Amino acid sequence: MSAAAGAIIAAPAAELVASDVERALAEDLGAGDVTAALLPDAPESAYLLCKEGAVVCGRPWFDACHRALDPDVRIEWRVSEGERVPAGTVLATLQGRTRALVSAERTSLNFMQTLSGTATATAAHVDAVRGTPARILDTRKTLPGLRIAQKYAVRVGGGDNHRLGLYDAVMLKENHVRAAGSIGAAIAAARASQPGLPLIVEVETLDELRAALEAGCDRILVDDFDAADRREAVRIAGGRIPLEVSGGVDLPSLRAIAEDGVDCISIGGLTKHVRAIDLSLKLGPPPA
Repeated sequence: MSAAAGAIIAAPAAELVASDVERALAEDLGAGDVTAALLPDAPESAYLLCKEGAVVCGRPWFDACHRALDPDVRIEWRVSEGERVPAGTVLATLQGRTRALVSAERTSLNFMQTLSGTATATAAHVDAVRGTPARILDTRKTLPGLRIAQKYAVRVGGGDNHRLGLYDAVMLKENHVRAAGSIGAAIAAARASQPGLPLIVEVETLDELRAALEAGCDRILVDDFDAADRREAVRIAGGRIPLEVSGGVDLPSLRAIAEDGVDCISIGGLTKHVRAIDLSLKLGPPPA
């Protein structure tokens, strides 16, 4: 279930959010905001405006940006994390110091627009397969340093996470199989070395699929199969091992792929091809 549909998605640990924010503010502020220093540092209000339809994501990072520069800032959210909002929605109001509000503006918006973009794109893909058994997965094709944040945004948008990194699942791809000599040999080595980790095997032909099914694993990734081979793969697997589709997937083709009976569809574009949501932070009270 997506956050927009009512699921509660746990945010990353506060320490991780704080680390992301510290790095981002350091690269923007450097030795100090020389323009904000020209302003009178008086109490001021502001509001966060969403200029297009979106799934809201990134509140913990937005809050942390502003509190890092003004611990006494008051932020009142009008929407929930994961909520779908129309264009023109005021997402939050703020009460703080002028200099801190404008100095934190860009960094806080960068987090919100990027993570809302990821959540919004994910929600569109989840909507496209609704009613089928297929789950939408992300990949490791994330923005460097923001993997946990983006994978959180995928969950907020209703998707599921693939492995987090190279450490939490064994995934045998073409080069691994070639180096091992065969799919069977690669799977045997993986089971012997890492028996407690999930094992995913990528196959490129129906013969490789049969070999993976015979050797046994936790999921089989059928890479760049055409529609006929994909349907045959579903028939051969017969529900024994979940099938994941990857490669050559776009939103227009997504429904047909899901209806072929695959279990998962992984899409690197959810986190790689990020289109930021149009947001703005404006000083003053929100429009009536």
